[in-house]
Amino acid sequence: MDLPRISLRPFKLSDVDDFLRWASDDKVTKYLRWNTIISKEEALKYLEQVAIPHPWRRSICLDDRSIGYVGVRPGSGDDRCRAHLGYAVAAEQWGKGICTAALKMAVSRAFEDFPYLVRIEALVEPDNIGSQRVLEKVGFLKEGLLRKYGFSRGEIIDFLIYSFLSSDEIKAASNID
Repeated sequence: MDLPRISLRPFKLSDVDDFLRWASDDKVTKYLRWNTIISKEEALKYLEQVAIPHPWRRSICLDDRSIGYVGVRPGSGDDRCRAHLGYAVAAEQWGKGICTAALKMAVSRAFEDFPYLVRIEALVEPDNIGSQRVLEKVGFLKEGLLRKYGFSRGEIIDFLIYSFLSSDEIKAASNID
């Protein structure tokens, strides 16, 4: 994959068709905390009300076309030293190193944009092996299993917790698929 073709930018309403293409795929949304988007109207509403106003949600773009997202949500108050990371990439882009490259960019930028952050953490379902591999390629450390930690698709489930500290080093580009 030609990495210069990959970029991160804020979402725009004009992304609606590209966004719908990947957000309507159950394979992509299987592990997300939001449901599969099934119509253009629903996609526009999501972009307007969730993606665009989010404090740090970026479209993962290939040649400036949306193929996924990465979001960093800093905590507040006593929790402002840490942020939560979420992401997804179109299924046809899996295994090409795109998500790994995008997360490396996002982690670097998030620490720049939020200089008070010390830690970025990601929660991953134990059977989401692909996501675990991506996080590890970026340099996230698996800290452990959080038993019956949160809701997903209507049930309380276990999550693995991964972290990346501001003092950690992002792994070299040679570790990209």
